[in-house]
Amino acid sequence: MLALAIQKANFRYICSMSILVENIVKSYGAQLALDGVSFSLVKGEITGFLGPNGAGKSTLMKILTGYLTPDSGKAYVDNLLVGSDKIDFRKKIGYLPEQNPLYYEMYIREYLQMVAGIYRLEKPAEKVEEMIEMTGLAPESGKKIGALSKGYKQRVGLAQALIHDPAVLILDEPTTGLDPNQLEEIRSLVKKISVDKTVLLSTHIMQEVEALCDRVIIINKGKIVADGLAADVKKWSKGQGQKVLFSTVEKISPEFLLSFSFVESVNQVADNVFVVTSAVETDIRSELFKSAVKSNLTLITLAEQTGSFEDIFRELTK
Repeated sequence: MLALAIQKANFRYICSMSILVENIVKSYGAQLALDGVSFSLVKGEITGFLGPNGAGKSTLMKILTGYLTPDSGKAYVDNLLVGSDKIDFRKKIGYLPEQNPLYYEMYIREYLQMVAGIYRLEKPAEKVEEMIEMTGLAPESGKKIGALSKGYKQRVGLAQALIHDPAVLILDEPTTGLDPNQLEEIRSLVKKISVDKTVLLSTHIMQEVEALCDRVIIINKGKIVADGLAADVKKWSKGQGQKVLFSTVEKISPEFLLSFSFVESVNQVADNVFVVTSAVETDIRSELFKSAVKSNLTLITLAEQTGSFEDIFRELTK
């Protein structure tokens, strides 16, 4: 497994984690869907859960929500062992599956009142109005769910996932098929509600990771291949060093940059503009700066280049 800033959980301190997954294994017949998956998530963190189709994302989400039982391993949600007490445990989780399970013939308030009744909430009418306000459903609140746009249907799905004030919110492809305005609205809503919750968000849209996620977990063929802060993941590329965009007022050649021992390769991308790849693990920007000053060069650009999530995703899952 390619490890990327792996944040290993200390299982003796379960109480500090909102989600704790310990060596989960799940098979469907001869197909191994999850192969010893472990990670932990904390409150106030939005984690992007990425992977190709069939990698095991939905299987793990269904295990965390109690819909599936693992073959081996354990998972905890807000200190409760998954599957130990299904009623108390499910109160801890808000879940929006990829196929939003709504009743199209019901009105918005009618549907949310039904959900509030399932959770046996105190003052359900007040809670329904709070959710309508929080999720921006007020302009459409008099309509049947079937008459809503996809963006508003997703808001209804989020309202039902949030109505019981869960500690953990699990979202499976929440923005698929939305237009740019709807995307921004849902992103803003998820950011707003993540302040005091743990959010695990599965998506194939890399822009969602850029816009929303504090942390990224990438899974491939049932194994975690990367786990780290989103900013750190973007800096990583298999088999490659740090890349720095470098340009000066004075004209220089690639050979000038290749003369330094800390430089692995140089790619000229424009007139007097170069991408310099390091030959060492450390940050080479200070060395490039010193070299430019020593050579009486006037710097225009000295900036680290990060890979895109698309590139890194392809590299780890191809």
